[in-house]
Amino acid sequence: MSATIEGSDKVSRSVDQLDRATIRLAGDSGDGMQLLGTQLTNTSALAGNDVATFPDFPAEIRAPRGTRAGVSGFQVQFASEDIFTPGDDLDALVAMNPAALVTNIDDLRKGGILIVNSDSFEAKDLKLANCDENPLESSELDKYRLIKMPMTTLTRGAVKDLGLSTKIADRCKNFFAMGFVYWLYDRNMDATLRFIEAKFGNMPDIAKANEKALRAGWAYGETTEAAISTYKVDPAKLPAGTYRNMMGNQALAWGLVTAGRLSDKEVFYGSYPITPASDILHELNKFKNFGVRTFQAEDEIAAACSTIGAAFGGALAVTTSSGPGISLKGEAIGLAMILELPMIIINVQRGGPSTGLPTKTEQSDLLQVMYGRNGESPLPILATSTPSDCFDVAIEAWRIAVQYTVPVIILSDGYVANGAEPWRIPDPEKMPRIEITHPGPSDGEETFLPYQRNEHLARPWALPGTKGLMHRLGGLEKEDGTGNVSYDPDNHQHMIETRAQKVKNIASSLPPQHVDGPAEGDLLVLSWGGTYGACTTAVSKCRGEGLSVSHVHLRYLNPFPADLEEILGNFKQVLIPELNTGQLQLMIRNEFLIKCEGLNKIKGRPFAVSEIEAKIKGLLAP
Repeated sequence: MSATIEGSDKVSRSVDQLDRATIRLAGDSGDGMQLLGTQLTNTSALAGNDVATFPDFPAEIRAPRGTRAGVSGFQVQFASEDIFTPGDDLDALVAMNPAALVTNIDDLRKGGILIVNSDSFEAKDLKLANCDENPLESSELDKYRLIKMPMTTLTRGAVKDLGLSTKIADRCKNFFAMGFVYWLYDRNMDATLRFIEAKFGNMPDIAKANEKALRAGWAYGETTEAAISTYKVDPAKLPAGTYRNMMGNQALAWGLVTAGRLSDKEVFYGSYPITPASDILHELNKFKNFGVRTFQAEDEIAAACSTIGAAFGGALAVTTSSGPGISLKGEAIGLAMILELPMIIINVQRGGPSTGLPTKTEQSDLLQVMYGRNGESPLPILATSTPSDCFDVAIEAWRIAVQYTVPVIILSDGYVANGAEPWRIPDPEKMPRIEITHPGPSDGEETFLPYQRNEHLARPWALPGTKGLMHRLGGLEKEDGTGNVSYDPDNHQHMIETRAQKVKNIASSLPPQHVDGPAEGDLLVLSWGGTYGACTTAVSKCRGEGLSVSHVHLRYLNPFPADLEEILGNFKQVLIPELNTGQLQLMIRNEFLIKCEGLNKIKGRPFAVSEIEAKIKGLLAP
């Protein structure tokens, strides 16, 4: 659908109606790509679109400017219908320099819009990007709609009356690019103008410069023949309610605060900042008025141990890290397990062993949190699927932790943590409370038994200082009931089996597993974590083509839902896509003794829908 309009230069243009658009902004780390991406996301959310994002940070944050290692990107998909991923093929790519162009161009669809800052394609820029020739002069770009703009020059002209240095003026060019994108996709600038005022209000010249650059980018599109069409994406038909844009790490923080309010508990957060989990700490720091205490520890071990102390003291105690930090916390997590204290351990997964790829996404820590502690140390494991799902998972983890007096592990990943989507704000008055009962004072006539268990095999959560409830804690094996140190072999086996059974019992309190599609058929796609969106979209497309395929996404990884075995048995084949070498696949085979096919990718990037779609069709081919 299209309509013809006239710009101020009287150039006849059409407005093309789109269901969705996928845009990636790419440039040097420090060029403000993440800031611009966030603004485009917020603007699209305010326009009523469904939105999904994929920020892509360079692993070498201090890589030299203009090099391929230092390219930062932010991808946004906004749509007039439900979407579950930030998109596969790009409709538009904004490349601020040659390095950004050559590292991202393969993702731009044929006929897509390529917007470049032509001022950044000088000989020195090409050398830094390791380009033998100027890509703008290559016939390889003929298959795209190339829009070359001297952004640096135009930005300097837009702000010249402010008397800024050339260096400061040039920093505004990202807002020039943003203005052009807003014009091209009919985005309203008001929210970004308010953002500029709020962020740079104490630096009036900088605020004015960014505003001028933004408006100049819009005006450039409006008054030139840079594009023969502009595009419009109508609002999505989302359920009624109040929405805000929400990132995964932010949603985890909000979920923790909410869980504290629902259970009348102060939140204690002990953490050592680590990519990509650090933003949880930053976000929780804003909520001290809600009884949140944050502690930035010297190392991962101190962070975990402080959290154990807070849990013993009766707080909603949380510690976070990524895979390398979870390794360091391992002994302390084992201590929390044997103490049977309710607390939450969040692992925001990143790519690779050791330092690895700190800014890239992966699902590589499942076996680590499942088996990666000395001795028999089983713990419940939940996984987040989308940015907004992080909120619910945080609350659910706390419900399990207090009901079964057990540390609970939450697995997120860089893709979910840094991604964003519209989130409908719930009514806190309608959210079910999390009831916690602490044993009251004792007159001492009966000996308090800290390991006396209820129907869930949970032990009492006695608060220190409560009269008559003195008890001993430590890492040595506990005597059943009394909690005294015990070296009795039969008691040791009994306690090991009891702690394991307690985790298994959690399955009885889990909701029935949802199956997207028919309850039986030729193929079931089984997913967990951040692969949710790609799997949901791929299965929906394939089912729309008449293929017999359904989808199950797991939130609960230990224990599995009680009905999972029955569900798996209703399908002829099972496919498990994972951003690892097959960790859930190994667990499923071990637990249920079934054959299942894996689709594995370990590239620091999420699945494309097309990759999963192709695998499904391959398995169902006659």
